[in-house]
Amino acid sequence: MEYKIRTHSTDEMLNITSTIRQRVKESGVNDGLVVVFVPHTTAGITINENADPDVVSDMLLGFKNISPENKAYKHFEGNSASHIKASLMGSSVTIIIENGELMLGVWQGVYFCEFDGPRDRKVYIKVIEG
Repeated sequence: MEYKIRTHSTDEMLNITSTIRQRVKESGVNDGLVVVFVPHTTAGITINENADPDVVSDMLLGFKNISPENKAYKHFEGNSASHIKASLMGSSVTIIIENGELMLGVWQGVYFCEFDGPRDRKVYIKVIEG
């Protein structure tokens, strides 16, 4: 199922855990997997701490340090740093569903990671019984 996301900053991490939980609930699947896929080359997805908002700020700072904007990049669109960050994050996560619940750790959440915003984006969520 496709979900639309509107981002508001160049670099941003949006917690989409509640959207995924709702999709799992609607599916009626008690045991299985949920796959979350981001079909963009300058955005990604990750699972990380959702209790302290400073973790997200620190991660975004870390990404800027790992892949800073650099005028020496050759890609004509000027967003090579965004492509690098997205590749580091990856384009999908898979989460186990048990008894109708996501098997995330106590402090874990699922984040859509924007690296070339603001933009209108998509996320695909597929619930698989098994």
